[in-house]
Amino acid sequence: MASSATPWAIETFGAVAGRLAETVPACLMEAHDRARHGHEGVHTQTLEAYGHGLHAVQYEVLAAGLRAVEGATSRRLQGRTVMLVGNNVIYPIRYAKKDVPVTEARLRKAVGFRADLIRRHGPEPLQQAFDFGPSELDEEHVHPDVALLPSDLRLVIVAYACSMEQGVMRIEWGSAELRREDRYLVWHHHEPLQPPANPRAA
Repeated sequence: MASSATPWAIETFGAVAGRLAETVPACLMEAHDRARHGHEGVHTQTLEAYGHGLHAVQYEVLAAGLRAVEGATSRRLQGRTVMLVGNNVIYPIRYAKKDVPVTEARLRKAVGFRADLIRRHGPEPLQQAFDFGPSELDEEHVHPDVALLPSDLRLVIVAYACSMEQGVMRIEWGSAELRREDRYLVWHHHEPLQPPANPRAA
């Protein structure tokens, strides 16, 4: 499976990089299928059931798919199972409901669990903000669930664009910092993950 892994993925994940590069997209496609079935089951005119279902099931499907990967462990954070592979936290974010570049990804809030996770475990900011001590600010205000993680873990964001009608349109993974002023992710590295050629039938 190493053939599907890029140099960055191999440097980040080692020998399991190829398996991760194939498993993660398959998991997200399964999460979409399950969320779509849930929406169809409740027959609502809005997409609440799909959106809430996808948010919940993305963690469960990734946990099930990655559990057998060598070096994988799990942590319960905010009531969800988040997977760690080696020294990396793999965290999914649906950043768009249409096929737009991952560079348009932004968080809804500049504070809270996701924001603190990115600030504490993402890459060092490309430009330091004034004379603030980032570590001091992070430790003082860090979300309690983020504080449960060892400080040396690195965050790998799996960002994907997905809608109920179009399915999973784009998946990329990499490392990014959070720009405080507009909540955009500033990517230090990102690269596409290819969906499986023959996904399981929904």
